[in-house]
Amino acid sequence: MSKSKGPSQEIRKNMMLNDPLPKVITRMALPSIISFIINSVYSLADTYFVSSLGKSATAAVSVNSSLDMFIMMAGSFLAIGANSYIARLLGARDEKKASQVLSTSWFTALLFGFIILGVGCGFRETLCRLLGATDTCLKYSVDYATYILLVAPLMATSFVMNQCLRAEGAATLSMIGMGFGGILNCFLDPFFIMQEVRIGGMVLPGLGMEVVGASLATAISKVVSFCILLFPYITKKSVLRLSPRNIKFSRDIISQVTSVGSSAAFRTMLSVVAGIVLNNIAGNISDACLAGIGVCTKVMMFPFGIIIGFGSGFQPVMGFNWGAKNYGRTKGCLRFAQIGSLAISTAMGVTLCLFAVPIIKLFAGTDPEMIEIGALAIRLQAIALIAHGWVATVNWACAALGYARGAVLLATSRQGTFFLPIVWPISHFFGAAGVASVQAIADFLSVILAVPMLRHVKKMIRDAEKGAGLEAPAANQ
Repeated sequence: MSKSKGPSQEIRKNMMLNDPLPKVITRMALPSIISFIINSVYSLADTYFVSSLGKSATAAVSVNSSLDMFIMMAGSFLAIGANSYIARLLGARDEKKASQVLSTSWFTALLFGFIILGVGCGFRETLCRLLGATDTCLKYSVDYATYILLVAPLMATSFVMNQCLRAEGAATLSMIGMGFGGILNCFLDPFFIMQEVRIGGMVLPGLGMEVVGASLATAISKVVSFCILLFPYITKKSVLRLSPRNIKFSRDIISQVTSVGSSAAFRTMLSVVAGIVLNNIAGNISDACLAGIGVCTKVMMFPFGIIIGFGSGFQPVMGFNWGAKNYGRTKGCLRFAQIGSLAISTAMGVTLCLFAVPIIKLFAGTDPEMIEIGALAIRLQAIALIAHGWVATVNWACAALGYARGAVLLATSRQGTFFLPIVWPISHFFGAAGVASVQAIADFLSVILAVPMLRHVKKMIRDAEKGAGLEAPAANQ
């Protein structure tokens, strides 16, 4: 264990263990929420500016969302597992091993990213067809995939750095890294995509690269985010140390990272599979259906990002206190997170239901089929947000305590266990309306699995209290 730590690092530890829970969880969550919102904005920015090229181009960007998710799978598999283990190690004051977890996960993610880069660039057209590109949007889809694949190694390692910064309590640094790249992308998109850009009364020349421009703007923003996230590590401003010398494939590191990280991997893998299946079904109906579902997916990234951001704030705090054997505070984290997620999900769901049509019209123009399908999908998923937010909270609690089985089961329920078995029959019998409703139905069904998982988490905490032979300390709320 390191012999000396800077004052800011000690302040972070004290914050995790002693500050009032609503304050510390909110403080940890806000930067994550802001960064997710910014990333949702730049994802929608691509779709918004590309929509001026027609619904086939919009459909192509929607198809390539699955490519982003696939790259995310390479990084999040290691990132979520590392986050959980590092938070517990730091709670137990074992900074040396925590740095080994970071370095091992980071360099493994880098390798995975290069594998995706090599295979993807060699089979771009086949990959895009697999992702659900139709004949009319295939060219656009291949164009968009080009630059995204080139930055796959940086994207994969950025996920690891992002989560590990949060695990040590440096959520603001994480927000700056992810958020600045997103803001940059929003500024670059119009200049790279369009022939000319109108700002007030001025007309500025653009590069007119169309879909390729959207891909290039996104790639540049990913490079910038990577550099910002790497900065605390190379300047040693972080608690953890990133170095090849810290790589250690020990049994406990591999098992802890992969067991908890597998929940994120399965969740992302199933998101990719579900996205591919949905894209292919929607594309067989029409490009308007494919584009409408794709826009809904991008719009729902806002509330999902806020829910994930809230969980990213609560999970390290809960894991840190679990590792420090502060069980009363661990229970307080869980209680506050459940109340907070339900309140946030309800507020966002009501708002999206009310404004579904105006939102979809920003991307669909006057296309009646795209408006109808997109608005229906947004409304139904908005109603299901209450279920989604609560299940996500239980999932994060499982990860915080290292309960890998529960985390995996919940992570795979939304777009696996309850989605894949119903997507074909519902879309077959109800057509476009079925495609629009299947995700919301799966969200409600996943509650069935979350209830026993929550009971098990509470039992783990009670058993740990009894084993310690101590009364639970005050939750400090």
